[in-house]
Amino acid sequence: MIRRYSFGTPLPTDAVVCALPAEKGDVPYFTTLRENERVSFTLSLSPEDILFGLGESVRGVNKRGFRFRSWNSDIPSHTENTESLYASHNFLVFFGPSRLFGIYLDDPGAVIWDLGYTRSDTAVITSENGNFDFYLIEEDSLSGLVRTFRGLTGQSYLPPRWAFGYIQSRWGYASEDEIRTVAEEHRSRHIPLDAVCMDIDYMVGFKNFTWKPEAFPDLKRFSTELKQDHLRLVPIIDAGIPAEEGFAQYEEGKAEGVFCKKEDGSEFVASVWPGWCVFPDFLQEKARTWFGDQYRPLLEAGIEGFWNDMNEPALFFTEEGVSEAFARAESLRGSHVDYESMWQLKGSFNGIGNNMNDYRRFFHRIGDASVRHDKVHNLYGAHMTRASADAFRRYDPDRRFLLFSRSSFIGAHRNGGVWQGDNFSWWSHLKMALQMLPGLNMCGFLYSGCDLGGFGSNVTEDLLTRFLQLGVFTPLMRNHSALHTREQEIYRFSTWEMMRDTVTVRYALLPFLYSEFMKAALTDGMYFRPLAFDYPEDTRAVRVEDQLMLGEGCMIAPVLEQNAVGRYVYLPEDMLMIRFRSASDYDLVPLDKGDHRIDLKLNEFPLFVKKNHLVALCAGGESSETLDDRALTVIGRIDRETVYDYYRDDGFSPRPDLQQHLFRISIKPETVCTSTAGVAISKLLI
Repeated sequence: MIRRYSFGTPLPTDAVVCALPAEKGDVPYFTTLRENERVSFTLSLSPEDILFGLGESVRGVNKRGFRFRSWNSDIPSHTENTESLYASHNFLVFFGPSRLFGIYLDDPGAVIWDLGYTRSDTAVITSENGNFDFYLIEEDSLSGLVRTFRGLTGQSYLPPRWAFGYIQSRWGYASEDEIRTVAEEHRSRHIPLDAVCMDIDYMVGFKNFTWKPEAFPDLKRFSTELKQDHLRLVPIIDAGIPAEEGFAQYEEGKAEGVFCKKEDGSEFVASVWPGWCVFPDFLQEKARTWFGDQYRPLLEAGIEGFWNDMNEPALFFTEEGVSEAFARAESLRGSHVDYESMWQLKGSFNGIGNNMNDYRRFFHRIGDASVRHDKVHNLYGAHMTRASADAFRRYDPDRRFLLFSRSSFIGAHRNGGVWQGDNFSWWSHLKMALQMLPGLNMCGFLYSGCDLGGFGSNVTEDLLTRFLQLGVFTPLMRNHSALHTREQEIYRFSTWEMMRDTVTVRYALLPFLYSEFMKAALTDGMYFRPLAFDYPEDTRAVRVEDQLMLGEGCMIAPVLEQNAVGRYVYLPEDMLMIRFRSASDYDLVPLDKGDHRIDLKLNEFPLFVKKNHLVALCAGGESSETLDDRALTVIGRIDRETVYDYYRDDGFSPRPDLQQHLFRISIKPETVCTSTAGVAISKLLI
């Protein structure tokens, strides 16, 4: 059951696909307080209450005990005290012995989530704008509650199957020759690979939708050449358009009136990678259409995938912001600099990037209204994603394109995936990447993953290995790093063969993982979820923070600590552990319910399978397009006839039918078994 409560004058966000009448009266369970523009909701928490959700955010799977702020922010070096990340996903579930409900605040501005931070027994949720819709969702199970919410907000984005292959990326690939070298190093060493990302280096002066003619003399020919080797190019697109007289996109966009304006009607200009830039008003349909049409030259060159970046929007500085910083600094000149004024001086310039004053300087057109940006800030990246996806559908309505974005808001999950933003080569960011996944899935962002190895800082061999082991299971499996950091392509390390073997597991599992993904997406389910969703009565399982359920019957528990050669795992029921070393080298270990210390050398990682559930492996390969997804090895720990519904389609049609593409696999205990009792292995041809 869903109930909607309206506050103020809600602004359109495109997050919700089902229109519901507004209820009268107060929101059940909460005490409501209106104070000027702000609206707050207060709820007492029992010691047993657990809070799931909030999509992309720091800290654990259980969000209780901290304060978060929905405000899309460019903060790559985020730590546990970071309140805002690159996306805002205002869906939260309250789960406890005496309560189960979810709330969604369809609010495009700042929202503060004080979830037991000020008082450990109290949650206070505050809209700073006061213009929003509040949705209360009640069902009798966690999975049912999320499915109802996802029905409210629409079906998740479906990427092409090749997008489940391994992707290599780095800020710094600046020419055909460099990308060809990356491809050849992978192919010569038999490291599986499906795509190479192109960061801003391919552009002319970092200008969107351009490419350097001397470095890419014939992009279409190069793209075709790579596709013949089952590889694709995935270029980056940023939000800002250079405010350069004579630059075609700027002149055209200015003539069309699609850029954001300041209050006096002049263009809002800020500095990002190309220098001074203007910003498309993605909240206007005509701006989205104009921007989407700019992709056409790249699409005509054979590009089938893109990643959108810098779309919070990130702002390096504005003229006004710099002037204000100098004025603050000048006010301190000649005075005695003490401890307090020293920090003021330092802060004058540290705060010029992504400055709140700058976000108040420009406006959007929504219908006939002019709306200040900070009131709708969190929509910007989502509507850039919408502009891109709509353009791809116009260009080729019969094909799925890869699209993932840094900034997002609920509703964007229908048009693209997300990566978890710029991270660092830290063990803490490996754990954080795992813990973000279920919250993102709850909000509809199933196609997701982190920058494997870490974007900033210098990765170590063991950390990259453990990142890759997590990435085996994430739909987006991309190794990405920053300029001036250690180059972290697999082939650069002495242990490259071990890392390669890890990636081979992804390709052996790829048809199965794609099957689990597509079934979840087409039924508004979850690919990743907390253990509490499957074991709500198990008081141990509901508190587990470093293990996740995957698909219908699997669980992952990666190693997340430096120098560890194993880890403790809690099994809520009897399971089968598949301890992988490569696609063809793995152990099958039946384990009973309870606590286990699992030995896992650096080259080993586990997948746990519920009893009487099945996992299907193919022979593997070096690209997704060369896999044989019909010849499968099916594994399970069974004591009765067990059925698995295997989803298989062409991998690119945009409107697949679930039932049409399901193949039923049935295994009986008398099937040929290994020497370990109860573990069945069957080779099938679908």
